[in-house]
Amino acid sequence: MSRIDDAFRRIRAEKRTGLITYVTAGDPSLAMTADILKRIDAAGADVLEVGVPFSDPLADGPVIQRATERALAGGATLAGVLDMIAGVRSDIRAPIVIFSYANPILRMGLDAFVSRAREVGVDGVLTLDVPPEESGEWRRRFRSAGIDTIFLLSPTTTVERIRRAGALGSGFLYGISRLGVTGARETVADSAEALAVRVRHETSMPLALGFGVSRPEHVRAIGQWADAAVVGSALVNVIAEHGGKPDLLDQVERYVRWLQS
Repeated sequence: MSRIDDAFRRIRAEKRTGLITYVTAGDPSLAMTADILKRIDAAGADVLEVGVPFSDPLADGPVIQRATERALAGGATLAGVLDMIAGVRSDIRAPIVIFSYANPILRMGLDAFVSRAREVGVDGVLTLDVPPEESGEWRRRFRSAGIDTIFLLSPTTTVERIRRAGALGSGFLYGISRLGVTGARETVADSAEALAVRVRHETSMPLALGFGVSRPEHVRAIGQWADAAVVGSALVNVIAEHGGKPDLLDQVERYVRWLQS
């Protein structure tokens, strides 16, 4: 059983809503990202998503785009992100998922990436722009390394593709609760429930819902339909607001604990 499987087994056994957090690696620095991940883990997050900075983050809203720009300006690379994970893996309980576009992985080389990801203890990979239909070689390489392949679903995803993602993916499915780019919202989109119901009809794989989650009530709402809530832009914004301040780590941990309240 993988660390991701084990995390969702615990979530279901404890009958609670899991929390998955996203941070952009390298913002404000890779060294600080390592400390941020340790604090988020200490605060009780169930899965840690680590975003790889990329020059054309088309699925991301302005908060994550700016974080990516800062990370790239600071010299963050995929190789550097993996080195950072190597340094913190033994200190972190939660599974770690690499969140990337295909380009950085292809530039590094798929074989080289898989080898290094396995070596440093990456548990899963979500490649935003590799759909299930085109994922065969990626899945084979990841599976051989014991790494889960995670797919995205959206409110417009067809039943056929939901079935395919459930059959071909592993770990969990990541449902986008609304159309558009990432970013915190006042309420959880109505389409989140409809997507969750459709996914539940087709697969028993754990489901996480994200895009727009920023407050405890959002996490509670998502818990009615899915196994876990994903918090990204709102957490990245906390890091941006306190990035140059001595209380950054305390603010991050406080925010993650608040989400679970």
